[in-house]
Amino acid sequence: MPAPPDSPPSEDKPVVMMIAGPTASGKSALAAAVAKAWIGTVINADALQVYRELALLTARPRGPELEAVPHRLYGVLSGKEACSAARWRALAVAEVEASLAAGRLPILVGGSGLYLRAFEQGLSAVPEVPATVRAAARAELAELGNAAFHARLAERDPAMAERLRPGDGQRLLRAWEVLTATGRSLADWQAVPGDTAPYRFAKLCLLPSRQALYATCDARLEAMLAQGAVDEVAALLALGLDPALPVMKAVGVPEFAAYLAAEAGLETALAQAQQATRRYAKRQMTWLRHQFIGNDPTVMVMETQYSECQEGDFFAKIRQNLLTAPG
Repeated sequence: MPAPPDSPPSEDKPVVMMIAGPTASGKSALAAAVAKAWIGTVINADALQVYRELALLTARPRGPELEAVPHRLYGVLSGKEACSAARWRALAVAEVEASLAAGRLPILVGGSGLYLRAFEQGLSAVPEVPATVRAAARAELAELGNAAFHARLAERDPAMAERLRPGDGQRLLRAWEVLTATGRSLADWQAVPGDTAPYRFAKLCLLPSRQALYATCDARLEAMLAQGAVDEVAALLALGLDPALPVMKAVGVPEFAAYLAAEAGLETALAQAQQATRRYAKRQMTWLRHQFIGNDPTVMVMETQYSECQEGDFFAKIRQNLLTAPG
C-alpha cells in the first residue's frame, strides 16, 4: 500500500496530484470531482488540449466542469504554435505554484506521457534551435515525406531513429533540428538529468479494460461528429497552418479533412478516426503501464473508467491511499 502523504522523508514537500489515463477513460471528470472535494485546481497535462482551435475533438472540459472548479492551461495557445514539453512544463509549474499559494491542491491531469514525465523528472537543457535550422528541417521533411525523412535520420542519428515512428513527424523534426544545431543526438541531451520537481506526488492511473475503452472511444467519436467535429476541422483548415504542426496531427483532423476534400465518405472518415483513436489509446496504455506505473508501488491504479456513480468508491480509495480527507 502506498505511504500516506504525511509520512517521512518528504513530509515538507507540497503535494501535487497526478491523474493519468488513456483517452476516454474519464480522467477529466475525475479530476474535476477531486478538485471540488479537495479544494483543488485542475491543470491540463494533455499536449493537444492546450490549443484553442480544437475544443471538441480533443474532448476539452466544458460546461459544468469548468464552472465548478478552476481549470488551467486549456485552450491557452494558438494552433499556429508548436508547444514543447519544456514550454508546457514552465507554464504548469507556474500554475502549480499559484494553486499552492492560494491554498488549493494542484491536480495535473492528462494522458501525454512526455508531459507527465517532464514535470516530475525535469528536462535536460537542450540549447535553443535557430529558426533557420527549424525552417530547413520542415522543408526537408515536406520534400522527402515521413518515411524517407526517418530513413535519413537513421543514417545520421540511429539512436533517435530507433525510438521514433516514421509517422511521428513532430518528433522526427525535433531530433533532426537538435542534431543539426548542436552536433549531438537528442538522445545524448536527454541522458543528462534535469531538475526534478520539488513536490510530493499523489499519483492515480486509470487503466480500464481495452474492450470497454475502445467502445467508449467509438461512441465518443460518433457524439463529436454529431456535435460539429467536421465544422471544427473545417475552421482549422481555413487557417492554412503548416501540416507538420501538432494541432494538424490531432486524431480526427486528418480523417475529417479527407472527407472535406471529397477524398473519403463521412462514414469512412468516422471509422478511420475511431480506429486512430483506438490505436492512440493503446499506445497510451502501454506507456502508462511501463513508464508511469512501472515499478512504482505508490501509484494507485484503478482498472476501470471513471463515472459519477463510482465517485464514492474512488474517493474512499483516494483518501486511504493518496490524500487525507478533504477539510
